[in-house]
Amino acid sequence: MASTGSGASAPVPQASNGSVEQRKTKICVYCGASPGNKPEHMESARQLAKAMAANNVGLVYGGGTVGLMGEIARTLVSLAGPDAVHGIIPEPLVKFERDPTFTSTTTNGSSTGEKLAIPEESVFGRTTVVPDMHTRKRLMAQEVAAGGPGSGFIALPGGFGTMEELLEAATWNQLGIQSLGIVLLNVNGFYDGLLGWIDKSVEEGFIRPANASILVSAKNADDAIEALRNYKVSESQYKLQWGNE
Repeated sequence: MASTGSGASAPVPQASNGSVEQRKTKICVYCGASPGNKPEHMESARQLAKAMAANNVGLVYGGGTVGLMGEIARTLVSLAGPDAVHGIIPEPLVKFERDPTFTSTTTNGSSTGEKLAIPEESVFGRTTVVPDMHTRKRLMAQEVAAGGPGSGFIALPGGFGTMEELLEAATWNQLGIQSLGIVLLNVNGFYDGLLGWIDKSVEEGFIRPANASILVSAKNADDAIEALRNYKVSESQYKLQWGNE
């Protein structure tokens, strides 16, 4: 089922104080809408979906049905059902980040009144259409923040969009907007360059040494999920009050 999200701004909440037994772990996965040119990339998406299904973890992602995005959503739905996946996609991207071969339903959910082709829920899970990129990222972060223990963010390989989402999540963590773990699933050393940049930034005095651990690297899906469970907030995180000034 497709729904439309509000464009109103709001701070990203910290984790809920409700009973942890009643809150399902949620992981937001940042990844490419392209498959990449090496089979290991798509396989990493499938392996992460399998690990999430085995650990009863829900997926929050960018709502696309192509590339790594489509692969992780499709695989997890096939293993755990459509309730395990929530895709959040900006309206302008609906027609671009979708596979024209899948069976779609049509919903009159756009702001212009035009009909949008929304992915079939039984294949890709629930889809929420939002007006812009900022709303997408905020809602993804809010849903993960309301999840149970071990909730957080995992980055698979991707391009500019993946990197922008990943580094914004890291900045939010540094500033104390959120305190959830952020893990790089470093497929074949894909994120070695980013890890090297972090080391260089520490060396040159642009990142505090303690904040170098905001991003954690993992070699496989099981290790990535375990890293979120064991994530420790940096001692150098800014203790700011967001949304309360």
